[in-house]
Amino acid sequence: MSDTNTALDCLIIGSGPAGYTAAIYAARADMNPVMYTGMEPGGQLTTTTEVDNFPGYPNGTDGTAMMEDLKNQATRFGTDVRFGIATKVDLATEVGGIHKVYISDGAEEKEFLAKTLIISTGASAKYLGLESEQRLIGGGVSACATCDGFFYKGQDVIVVGGGDTAAEEATYLAKLCRKVTMLVRRDEMRASKAMQHRVNATENLEVLYNTELDEVLGKMVVDGVRIVNNKTQEKRELEVMGVFIAIGHKPNTDMFKGILNMDETGYLITEAKSTKTNIPGVFAAGDVQDKEYRQAITAAGTGCMAALDAERYLASVEDMIEA
Repeated sequence: MSDTNTALDCLIIGSGPAGYTAAIYAARADMNPVMYTGMEPGGQLTTTTEVDNFPGYPNGTDGTAMMEDLKNQATRFGTDVRFGIATKVDLATEVGGIHKVYISDGAEEKEFLAKTLIISTGASAKYLGLESEQRLIGGGVSACATCDGFFYKGQDVIVVGGGDTAAEEATYLAKLCRKVTMLVRRDEMRASKAMQHRVNATENLEVLYNTELDEVLGKMVVDGVRIVNNKTQEKRELEVMGVFIAIGHKPNTDMFKGILNMDETGYLITEAKSTKTNIPGVFAAGDVQDKEYRQAITAAGTGCMAALDAERYLASVEDMIEA
């Protein structure tokens, strides 16, 4: 079958828990889904060494291994999984219209036609960009307290950030860890007053203002950090086992700007209790439309929803044509 001449029933872009779950359901519904993995096959979870909170893994699992399991399950039912990155789209606005998606595999760019498009391109955690930080992602550096906090039970950790997300992560970690230190680069937090009150009321949580992360210490795993006061330039080291970067996430939605409805930070807006976007036949699942929970299990749930929504959409279009 030539994808460039024949409209696919279902094209999925992005390959995290949302994309693979959508693929499993779409394949079982005989929609013959084609998936393009994106730059990071398996999504953000491949940067997590251990996953303990996904149902079905009583002893936990490795993030990369879990994504491989999901991929194998999707391909077992007939999903065509390919490496490639969606670069731009030309989406039809009428019901039953054919969507054009341009995919690059690094060597060339091709146009694909699709009756339904499931967007599961995810969101990327924002990092500071330090070499030591990047090197130790998965070795003590994390961007998700609810994902990885359990592994630091009874230990000392730091949280970088001063907004609501950082405050939420810090107070969550304080329930598990011996001590949590927040690094806030300004002389005040950006978090809401309610969140600031919660932080200040937490006994084992200390906030260091005008303080930034200078370097993460450790060869294979984190064993400390060097911090700097940006007013005095004084540097000192802290012994910590975990570093949580909580300066926000950026949804991977740039190619949809001006086409699909999104909020002020770029998350795609879907209709209530569905994965439908403002364009018929286009659905969004996972972190690309969820800034609230950002968990593998919730992403998988919306992937299921997207496939069911796409299946029902195709059936309604066929009914319309027959009528």
